[in-house]
Amino acid sequence: MGPLVPDIISGEFNFMIALIVGIGFGFALEQAGFASTKKLVGLFYGYDFTVLRVFFTAGITAMVGVIVLNHLNLLDVSVIYINPTFLWAALGGGAIMGVGFIIGGFCPGTSACAAATGRVDGWAFLLGGGIGIFAFAEGFPLWENFYLAENWGPVLMFEQLGLSREAFGVIMILVAAGAFVLTQLIENKVNNKETRWFKPVLIKNTIIVATPVLVVIMVLITPNRTEVMNARIDEKIAAGECNPKMMDGDKLAYELMNQYYKYNVIDVRSPEEYKAFHIPTAINIPLDDMAKHENLDIVIQNIKTNVFYGANINQSQRACMVSKYFGKSDNFALKLSATEFNKQYFQLGEVNFDLSKSEVDLFKFRKEAGEKMKEIGEAVANLDKPVLKKATRVKGGCS
Repeated sequence: MGPLVPDIISGEFNFMIALIVGIGFGFALEQAGFASTKKLVGLFYGYDFTVLRVFFTAGITAMVGVIVLNHLNLLDVSVIYINPTFLWAALGGGAIMGVGFIIGGFCPGTSACAAATGRVDGWAFLLGGGIGIFAFAEGFPLWENFYLAENWGPVLMFEQLGLSREAFGVIMILVAAGAFVLTQLIENKVNNKETRWFKPVLIKNTIIVATPVLVVIMVLITPNRTEVMNARIDEKIAAGECNPKMMDGDKLAYELMNQYYKYNVIDVRSPEEYKAFHIPTAINIPLDDMAKHENLDIVIQNIKTNVFYGANINQSQRACMVSKYFGKSDNFALKLSATEFNKQYFQLGEVNFDLSKSEVDLFKFRKEAGEKMKEIGEAVANLDKPVLKKATRVKGGCS
């Protein structure tokens, strides 16, 4: 079992939760009859498919939950850890697991459940598993090459099939329903039972299958929160209602020189562009990532005034619209692009005294502003540097 919520639940408390969940899981297994070898191996002999039904039900439930939460932007599936696929090791391990399941009547988890109830065969299976783990670890150099061969990395079936996550989800629900019907027919035949389909049962089972299918289809055909936001912003832009407050470069330079602490300067370009150059004191939140939970707290804070800038004015204005969409009204879009701001304040040569007095004064101001902003940026680099919120991949669990 991996960490539940990294950075929120501590590792020590996670062990306590794992213990409670483990006890509950073991209790559920025992109550479902999974401490009995007769019920477990029934899958292989065709007289009891409870194991298949339980695992299909658990898998479908989890899959639908992930799809829905991802659609609602409540779950970032990109940080879910996917166990890498080592093809030959997976095939070999699966064969060993299957043969062991048939011979011993347990998988590792159910053997622990059986042992907890005092069954001798469960303890024997656990002991054999311990010996196998020790032998594998000690002899690992002998089969290391085989173990690491054909490393395919994290493989997702829907990507391999060229399908969307939602389309694959619908297919899996239908496959599970078909498997339930087929295994019921096999089970009845092996146990010499007559297969009879009563209308109330058919209606109930149809509703059970149709509900997750409809949920996934609704996810497939409805836009998520980010898509809704972008559509509404596009409508406002098309209607000419995109009129965010603008701030010119000299105004921003003056404010940063005198009261930088009142402004939340946000660079909405890519991290690579930000690293190449950014306005001193600015933080980097790419435009496409502004709606993420870890960034919204920075964007919609009520203490500082937001000043957005990007590779062009359109980026800056759109960032203002996104911020306003989430309830922050105190926003400005910089009239200059990042490149223009860099040239105007940090790439100035020597003053040309042939210019008018006002032009010379403006040149001197911008020269001084560039130097002052650099000093301020260096001074607050270690104090005001934004904490890079890096989502932690949760590793662990059965593979």
